[in-house]
Amino acid sequence: MKSHKHNNPNLLISTHTHKLFLSSSPFNFLISLPSFIYLKQQRFAPLFFFFFFLCFSLTTSMVASDTDTADSGPVVPTTQLVTFLQRVQLTALRSYPKKQIPDPKSYIDLSLKRPYNLPTIESAFNDLTSKSHDQSVPVEKLEKFVKKYFDGAGEDLLHHEPVDFFSDPSGFLSNVENEQVREWAREVHGLWRNLSCRVSDSVIESHDRHTLLPLPEPVIIPGSRFREVYYWDSYWVIKGLMTSNMFTTAKGLVTNLMSLVETYGYALNGARAYYTNRSQPPLLSSMVYEIYNVTKDEELVRKAIPVLLKEYKFWNSGKHKVVIRDANGYDHVLSRYYAMWNMPRPESSVFDEESASGFSTLLEKQRFHRDIATAAESGCDFSTRWMRDPPNFTTMATTSVVPVDLNVFLLKMELDIAFMMKISGDKKGSGRFLKASKAREKAFEAVFWNEKAGQWLDYWLSSNGDEPETWKAENQNTNVFASNFAPIWINSFNSNEVLAKKVVKSLKNSGLIAPAGILTSLTNSGQQWDSPNGWAPQQDMIVTGLARSSSKEAKEMAEDIARRWIKSNYLVYKKSGTIHEKLKVTELGEYGGGGEYMPQTGFGWSNGVILAFLEEFGWPSHLNIES
Repeated sequence: MKSHKHNNPNLLISTHTHKLFLSSSPFNFLISLPSFIYLKQQRFAPLFFFFFFLCFSLTTSMVASDTDTADSGPVVPTTQLVTFLQRVQLTALRSYPKKQIPDPKSYIDLSLKRPYNLPTIESAFNDLTSKSHDQSVPVEKLEKFVKKYFDGAGEDLLHHEPVDFFSDPSGFLSNVENEQVREWAREVHGLWRNLSCRVSDSVIESHDRHTLLPLPEPVIIPGSRFREVYYWDSYWVIKGLMTSNMFTTAKGLVTNLMSLVETYGYALNGARAYYTNRSQPPLLSSMVYEIYNVTKDEELVRKAIPVLLKEYKFWNSGKHKVVIRDANGYDHVLSRYYAMWNMPRPESSVFDEESASGFSTLLEKQRFHRDIATAAESGCDFSTRWMRDPPNFTTMATTSVVPVDLNVFLLKMELDIAFMMKISGDKKGSGRFLKASKAREKAFEAVFWNEKAGQWLDYWLSSNGDEPETWKAENQNTNVFASNFAPIWINSFNSNEVLAKKVVKSLKNSGLIAPAGILTSLTNSGQQWDSPNGWAPQQDMIVTGLARSSSKEAKEMAEDIARRWIKSNYLVYKKSGTIHEKLKVTELGEYGGGGEYMPQTGFGWSNGVILAFLEEFGWPSHLNIES
């Protein structure tokens, strides 16, 4: 792939803040005055200098004031195209009737139509909106403008026929004895063809005309509005691809994510210019491990190690790193989510602006926007997990949470890197990461574990997280979430039979196990990562961990949950003809809702978990999937 110049992810000052300052500065008045007044008429010179110094003083005080009251955290600037498309998005919001407003993301995913360039299109847009006081225009004029100057959202992502796809791969789900279930599994397997894409040549050759980022290999997208590759989704996609014997496609997904880490220093939330300010749950090492486990591809492992070391540093330094001191004075190093953004998310700026409208100061709005973007970095956007006063959305405080599941992913990364270094002959490096994993395991016991609950609980920071702070029992979030059981995914936890039995008992009594799977939480807040929804990633992590336990009860619970999840997906598919992003697990055969967008179909990670569960547990011929 050709190399391209990208925004420096280490640049901490936002160009947006600079522009905002200029537009509100007293200097603007000076700039707008005709210069000949000062140059040609000397009698104005004293007045000019008096006014100049007055403006300078006012502006200096404004800068000092803004510095004192503005959020000082890191911000990665976005592109000129993204900034302009936000204006188009806002105009659409103000132009369409409320019930007809298109998905805001569809505007940020537009690309420039040739032969027009951005300055030309901006000029045309200024003309279009020049007579409007609120940026609204007649809908037909807006639609005509968009059609003339832009290629549609998703047109720069082309279908790709995967080279390793076969309609009935060798040995495919041999333990699925029920022919009805087997036939459906083949249909789910066939969906990989629908979701397989590649970026267009224009994205690679003229990336500034697109918000889609160039990638070296074909991709599997989630589906529907998500027409780009997503980071953590890809892990469960790869698990499904392994079942489908699509090893080349799986390796391509990893290659793409590694290219993002090499360019930006971390794997982006998704392969879009507006996602460069945040990552997603770090599962790249787990993807490499899954592929190696099947293919024994040592070359992939060797290529991955330096990339994973770079990603590991990102999650264990700077704002992501937190230190919690236990009662014995021992410092436990853990990590949190922390987006490098403090403005409305471009893909949802309309939603974010409205959500922040109740805040009165710039600092409050910036902190809220950072916590919103940070919740998006968690992949669980949105949930009462991140709210100090749930279900009040404006109390979102994601940067103040030390999350159980993020540290599960990082513990897994440490174990994976240790394993990969060992097979690559680096025993010293392997030992170093094993030691790091032991330290994090100790932190799970000291910071997260709650013996009374039999769960690992998220921890609320008392301060901004920049300095070590002492652990307090009251800072554990005692609300019940599926993520409280995520550590059972790790072998060192699920292999401890005493611990596993405590976790099984707690899960059984938690209220989370529903007719169609595991609830995300017990709170019906209207947010999609809360009740009554269940999600494929959490089903897989908990089921996989329980299934690996030596406890008979844990294994039985794992199979029971997996069968509920498979059955409900089957019933939804038969009713709607599609696989959905999430399920309403309080009822069999219902897909999920809630959140800031309509229910989505496709769907990458759901397909992957269905296939992985069928491979793990099979389906007996006598077991009816419809009743």
